[in-house]
Amino acid sequence: MSYLFHTDNDRREMLEAIGAADINEIIDAQVPQSVQLQRQLDLPPSINEMELTAELTRLAALNANANSHVCFLGGGAYDHFIPAVVDEIASRGEYYTSYTPYQAEVSQGNLQVMFEYETLITQLTGLGVSNASLYDGGSAATEAVLMALAMQRGRNKVITSDVVHPQYREILAAYLRNIDAEIVVVASDESGCSSSIIDAIDDQTACVLVQHPNFIGGLEDVEAIATAAKAAGALTIESFDPVSLGRLRRPGDMGVDIAIAEGQSLGNPLAFGGPYLGVMACREELVRRLPGRIAGQTTDRRGKRCWVLTLQTREQHIRREKATSNICSNQTLLALRATVHLSLLGPDGLRETSDHCISKTAYAKQAIAASERFEVVGESASLKEFVVRDRSGDVAELLEYARNHELLAGIDLNPMVGLHSEGTLTGLPERYRDCFLVAVTEKRTRAEIDRWAQVLCHAPQTAAC
Repeated sequence: MSYLFHTDNDRREMLEAIGAADINEIIDAQVPQSVQLQRQLDLPPSINEMELTAELTRLAALNANANSHVCFLGGGAYDHFIPAVVDEIASRGEYYTSYTPYQAEVSQGNLQVMFEYETLITQLTGLGVSNASLYDGGSAATEAVLMALAMQRGRNKVITSDVVHPQYREILAAYLRNIDAEIVVVASDESGCSSSIIDAIDDQTACVLVQHPNFIGGLEDVEAIATAAKAAGALTIESFDPVSLGRLRRPGDMGVDIAIAEGQSLGNPLAFGGPYLGVMACREELVRRLPGRIAGQTTDRRGKRCWVLTLQTREQHIRREKATSNICSNQTLLALRATVHLSLLGPDGLRETSDHCISKTAYAKQAIAASERFEVVGESASLKEFVVRDRSGDVAELLEYARNHELLAGIDLNPMVGLHSEGTLTGLPERYRDCFLVAVTEKRTRAEIDRWAQVLCHAPQTAAC
């Protein structure tokens, strides 16, 4: 459908219909004079398309990104390799412009993709059922907690750790602010793990939220936590890294009830922070409380295989006030990308990707630890992330120096230390002050890792190197 703008006659007719002389009369009645600009916008002269393209290209080039710089950033979004066929399939018009498949008879392609995505996620997690995806890892974590609270009537305690993603905890605190729920943030140990979660579980605990690998790269004893939670009648929610399951045990195999993840690493680009993909799966007996929607496979009146929306807990149409969640249209296009990506990798490809991450991360830790200026924090094994302390104490300046040398060398953890939101600790422990978080994916080469370590060691105030 073509876009048709309002003509002067259209605007005049609308103003006459509401009895206004001009558009300013409407604005003045609603917007106080004190906040109006009272002058024309200070815009540059108009330019032609060729000049505009050149200017926007120049401005875009000012951004440091994973194409212009070597990327060691992590914290939930990673520079993994994306095969070209992912873009080729996802950019087809049938998928790229689709919306919610209300009418199954005209949406078979999208419904089939959703069903295949759900199948792959259940295989990946070892759990019985998956929804058709959510917005991102943070919203998925909160939806999982809300799901657990709804199922655990009479229990209102949510236990998590100070090394669960700070943004996930911040979202959770905002959601739970006005309901009868208590968030207990347990302190991690010096190795960066959360074994003390077990001691905090009691008969008022509705659920435990654990991240494995956690935000600072540590590996948690999820099975022990899940066993303790089950003994107390609580549910276990695990936030996992999809790529890690090439080597780590699946959530379902460790007794986890609900598994959630940020799915960006499955064929989705960094894209300056989104849109991303929320992954969510659970035990089959919990399916009635699963938010979002589920595509199922059936047969039509002719006996041919087809796909339909099996469960729809959205508030927008059939469920309304009975909805189990207010989650609305998800980014199914990103779930499609994850489906293509997982199909291409297969179990062997996922395992190989994990192995590359593990070996290259170990090499990077060894390379940076050779400097007297830097210290690798924590003793836990790492899959692809670890924390480095800069003994000079000026992490922001260090990372800026690296950025000027075309390296995105890590994430400054200083702004996250000790943060609180809604009365809940959402930040990191004090021991991560003067530290930065490093992620090493399968894309990083030995030469890139060597240059990363060399540049950091030759940053200003690095006489020890």
